[in-house]
Amino acid sequence: MLEHFNILSEEEKVVLTDAVPLIAVLIAGADGKFEPEELDWADKVTHIRTYKMKGDMQEFYREVDKTFMEKLNYFMDSLPAGVEERNRVISERLSGINHIMAKIDPATGAKLYKSFVSFAEHIAKASGGVMGFFSVSKEEANLVSLPMITPVIFKDDE
Repeated sequence: MLEHFNILSEEEKVVLTDAVPLIAVLIAGADGKFEPEELDWADKVTHIRTYKMKGDMQEFYREVDKTFMEKLNYFMDSLPAGVEERNRVISERLSGINHIMAKIDPATGAKLYKSFVSFAEHIAKASGGVMGFFSVSKEEANLVSLPMITPVIFKDDE
């Protein structure tokens, strides 16, 4: 993966890459139903990031993109069906990345954190509203900031 992630174990790297499909399941299922538009858009955004992001984040999303749909489907099938229980389980898993992000350099951690939040925002805006975009449900709005992940702030962040 990335040179900034070399200090992490393979298990920790998987936890970070799994965060992206978990965020997709969290946000897309927040209102109790998985809208195809949100899931399709999550896949497209992940793929777009493999060539539109810069440096470390581009490489990170290349890793995520390799198994994104497979993991998305796995998480949708294996996590609890009930919204509250599923959100609780996902939130616990996502909060597990906090100690991992603390290990990587702050600049990379800040970029990664921002990419997670913007990914959640993209999914939340993928259905409803005008021509299917720009409508965020109340349930999604409560989760889109990913409150279970500690923000990483770096002053010289891109």
